[in-house]
Amino acid sequence: MAGQQFVLALSNHPLFEVVLMVTSRNRKTYEEALLEADGSSRWTLDSLVPDDMRAIPVVSSDEFRPEQVDVIFTAVESDLAKELEPRFARTTPTFSTASAFRYESDTPLIVPGVNDHHATLVRAQQEKRGFKGFVLPIPNCTVTGLAITAQPLHQHFGLYSVLMVSMQAVSGAGRSPGVRTLDSLDNVIPYIPKEEGKVRQELKKILGEVANETVVPAEINVNAICTRAAVLDGHTEAVFAGLRQRADVDAVKEAMRNHNPLRGRNLHSAPDEWIHVFDNPYRPQVRLDRNLGDGMTTSVGRIEEDPVLGGVKYVLVSHNTKMGAGKGAVLLAECLADRGMI
Repeated sequence: MAGQQFVLALSNHPLFEVVLMVTSRNRKTYEEALLEADGSSRWTLDSLVPDDMRAIPVVSSDEFRPEQVDVIFTAVESDLAKELEPRFARTTPTFSTASAFRYESDTPLIVPGVNDHHATLVRAQQEKRGFKGFVLPIPNCTVTGLAITAQPLHQHFGLYSVLMVSMQAVSGAGRSPGVRTLDSLDNVIPYIPKEEGKVRQELKKILGEVANETVVPAEINVNAICTRAAVLDGHTEAVFAGLRQRADVDAVKEAMRNHNPLRGRNLHSAPDEWIHVFDNPYRPQVRLDRNLGDGMTTSVGRIEEDPVLGGVKYVLVSHNTKMGAGKGAVLLAECLADRGMI
């Protein structure tokens, strides 16, 4: 599903031209690769396959020669990424939605607009591993909206603790094996294996600082409960943020509303509004708000003072397969191109 979001995000892109796709299915074109034996399609999104992508040639990973292209986008399972991505990075910049490289000391974990300045660390990765290219992963989709909304709080008021409860879309589990329909319908599944550890580790890395060719994690206490809800797309998260400097609700709303680090940069996939703050206490709602900014805007509401942690609490909605996966990785590549790094 992340791969299909790549297809949408790269269709008629002004900077990147898709010339080849790599798949395990033995087909000649992408349109043929989507077809099942019974004539049904593996395409699952609520828009048609873009016309400019249908005839893109398809090869197997064994036949693919990464040095023949300028940039590679990958959306594969972590075990396969561990095998393929180092081979790709020997010659070519590789942007990944997989977790294979997320926790490596020489690899930054970047949310565009939050910490794309960490990209300078790829030089250390290249020297250490002998890469001419590099691997840049994006974070777990659960962390993306959290990091985007935490950054202005950390920047203006200082974060010392974050508690979060997620209600995550079933699309975040993918389709193979995914979540069985009867498990998720009319239900909230209270546990997602390994998810909470990812939230704790990744948020601190994203908000950390680069020093001595590695990332020093931010000194923030982070904990989470991650659940799966009967929602197709879009993660909802309830966040409690402990602030080092007292801030009233209006100051927090202003900090979030005025926070648009990508404004003025020529980035095709960036939304006009980075964070949308609702005053209506019944918003954000995932069904209504996940597609704001074509799925690239993070929505926030219910901003209130929290006397327990000494900060604020709020609810956010973030599109997990757009900003949190395929289109977010394309935006990251645009940021590096804007910095002259690809």
